[in-house]
Amino acid sequence: MLPPYIIDQIRKREESEQHRYEQPVAELPLPSRRPVPAPEVTDDAPQRGVIVIDLMG
Repeated sequence: MLPPYIIDQIRKREESEQHRYEQPVAELPLPSRRPVPAPEVTDDAPQRGVIVIDLMG
């Protein structure tokens, strides 16, 4: 078994190597996501649809 001070030195070297290779991360201030309320459906709304007119036949 290795003496504690050697284990500590190995751990410090590993940590310094890890910090050397870490990539910086940019944190962007994103707007908070609030739920969008669903539009209210009423019976007074006009009916909409599609009409197809065949002019070639």
